[in-house]
Amino acid sequence: MNYFLTYTVYVLILSVLMGISTWKLFKKMGHNPVFAFIPFYNYFLILKETEHPKWWAILSYLPIVGPIMMSAFHIYLMKKFGKSLFKDQLLTVILPFIYMATVNYSKDAEIEDENANDLFITDDEKMAKKKDTFIGSITFAVVFATIIHVFVTQPFGIPTGSMERTLLVGDFLFVNKWSYGYRMPMRPVAIPFLQGTIMDTGQKGNPKDDAKSYVDGIKLPYTRIFQFSKPQKNDVVVFNYPRDSVHTAIDRKDPYVKRCVATAGDTFEMRAGRLFVNGKPETVLGDQEVQHRYIVNTGSQLDIPALYNTYGFLPVQEIQDEKGYIYAFQGLTDKTAKEIKQLPQVIDMKEDVTPKGEAAVYYRDEAKTKIDTTQSIFPINQPWNQDWYGPLRIPKKGDVVAVNTQTLPLYQWIISQYEHNSLETKNGKIFINGKEANNYTIQQDYYMMVGDNRDASLDARFFGFVPEENIVGKPMFTWMSLQGAFKDSSSTYQAPFKVRWDRMFKATNTGEANKTSYWWVAAMILILFFGWEYFTKLFGKKKTEDKA
Repeated sequence: MNYFLTYTVYVLILSVLMGISTWKLFKKMGHNPVFAFIPFYNYFLILKETEHPKWWAILSYLPIVGPIMMSAFHIYLMKKFGKSLFKDQLLTVILPFIYMATVNYSKDAEIEDENANDLFITDDEKMAKKKDTFIGSITFAVVFATIIHVFVTQPFGIPTGSMERTLLVGDFLFVNKWSYGYRMPMRPVAIPFLQGTIMDTGQKGNPKDDAKSYVDGIKLPYTRIFQFSKPQKNDVVVFNYPRDSVHTAIDRKDPYVKRCVATAGDTFEMRAGRLFVNGKPETVLGDQEVQHRYIVNTGSQLDIPALYNTYGFLPVQEIQDEKGYIYAFQGLTDKTAKEIKQLPQVIDMKEDVTPKGEAAVYYRDEAKTKIDTTQSIFPINQPWNQDWYGPLRIPKKGDVVAVNTQTLPLYQWIISQYEHNSLETKNGKIFINGKEANNYTIQQDYYMMVGDNRDASLDARFFGFVPEENIVGKPMFTWMSLQGAFKDSSSTYQAPFKVRWDRMFKATNTGEANKTSYWWVAAMILILFFGWEYFTKLFGKKKTEDKA
């Protein structure tokens, strides 16, 4: 069903429930009972009767924001009829239409004049009382922040080194959700600010048994509006992890950030750890640094903290043996590798490249009967690895691809998961939606997302193509950067904690070596926020003095 048609049905169902549970209350307020059933207008009348800003009514049915606003509006209505105790408010929030119905159909429900005892209070006290009825200013702040979070930009943290040195571990970004068109929310009833699960409530480290932060039963189909551009090669892109088995909702899957190295119709390839697109070496932008994994043998222990001070955080695994020490460095640039090789302790140093033809397939059990698809190279029936991969053509909308036992590992996720068809194999034959098939038409564009730190990146080489519907947007700028904010389990040493002041409020997706700073934006926001409050109080005080 179309997104907006489904959304309309969702709004109408809520409006019917609202009308059934409040029509008598509307009648007692002097309005036609039918108005209780009319979307938006019913809440407009409640706000009017309870003396709150009437424009809040437009927020009634917005995804995620709507349930918060509805709860506030329901509480206003119940207080109008004298139900202002904590238990009344709690029941109104938890069982809104049931509790309001009990009040609606009770014989003693009458309007109570909240202003009956207000004859002797000042105008300032009346204003303060009106503000308090909105369940505190924090509630409105949460609602405002939720609107920004859902409809404009979303904060995102970098917990791993897959994008070093473009994006560092501990960078916190703001992501522009309109970069490639706005993807409409698909789970409209959810807890604000939470992505997938609420917290680790079950088996530690197993998200499958954790409570979800959204209602999975209330769902809307994928739709993107105002899409004037699509991801281009070299864009840094935030997307939802396609293989997330915990969350069926696309927009609730874990967020990842990688560089788009190939778009629909391109051919992607890795040769000895070097990336090629359409047979040509990748274009390296000014904010990128080509990095590789190196194995270093030394006669004595290296001073890793000193190397951190010189080169920044270098994830490394340290092993001591009879001959000395072995270091496996992730993500060394050519310049850094050359300088480390010249250290007096170093005996030898070589780039760690997996041999060509050695398939990177891993198993979950010792008997090697269950393939670990999250750690294995995609697709699992090819003799590919991280360093020797492809050539692989990225599917494009409208492509007609052959479907057989050899190509099925390449396209089965597209057919069954991303494009929502039933897929079966019987007696060597393939059935799509119950019909035998030997080809399939691709329904959307796909992308190849790979980390800049190639040897430390769980990317499209492992989880395969990224569907267009999984695209969230572009990172805009780094608003905070904390070294040591996340522990690197793959490194023997950890980076010391410090604030990277030089990275804060700088653009993240320009491709420039010297990125633009947006300190002025932060300063302007702070000036407007605190300045507005100051001048409001100043003019309010002056107005009071003039009256006196």
